[in-house]
Amino acid sequence: MTRRRWIADEVFGDRASLTGAHADHLSRVLRVRVGQEFEIATGHSIRRGLVAAVAEDRIDFDLGEELPARTAAQITLLLSVFKFDRMEWAIEKCTELGVSRIVPVIARRTDAHLAAASAKRAERWRRLTLQASEQSRQANPPAVATPVKLSEAMDTATGLRIVLAESAQQNLLRDLLESQPSTQEIALAVGPEGGWTEDELQRFQEAGWVSASLGNTILRAETAAIAATAIVVSEFT
Repeated sequence: MTRRRWIADEVFGDRASLTGAHADHLSRVLRVRVGQEFEIATGHSIRRGLVAAVAEDRIDFDLGEELPARTAAQITLLLSVFKFDRMEWAIEKCTELGVSRIVPVIARRTDAHLAAASAKRAERWRRLTLQASEQSRQANPPAVATPVKLSEAMDTATGLRIVLAESAQQNLLRDLLESQPSTQEIALAVGPEGGWTEDELQRFQEAGWVSASLGNTILRAETAAIAATAIVVSEFT
């Protein structure tokens, strides 16, 4: 039976802990007991952990052997801000697939009310990625940046940088990835509802980004983000 994985809030040598609401869920909802065994992600490795002490706001683990961890491409997702319920679904699923960083982007077509409210959502998104990371047995949750304007987001990305664009029909994402077999650092930029504007696509091109599409169908922003992430993961894992 596969052991549940938890991402530690605190690590000191061979002892790790979950704290606060994180611990409360394990103690109150899952009714953990001393002596139960889990996998604990410490930020540097995955280790076997035995529950040593249980309280409402703290669970302590004794750490044992280090367990093998998979290596994968580092994927940064530049995700334009769109309707929050659908955006959170995309964040959750892309986290499960294994993105390493999420940068919420204020694009030209981002609704002004959503842009104004997005900064207050960042902490909620971070909690969501922690939960999704543990559920999908990731070693670490993706870093979630504070929402930024597109010009700033462009400059934070490194490696192979790909902007998804409906106009790039001749350059499919999978074909582009297959031509870059040694790439281990990838940035994907996904536009808002209505897509990127022409001047935004021009700025991407001037900054050295490569355009690619997901085919002939027109996808919602959340579907495009999940589909593109899945294609990248399938190519590099």
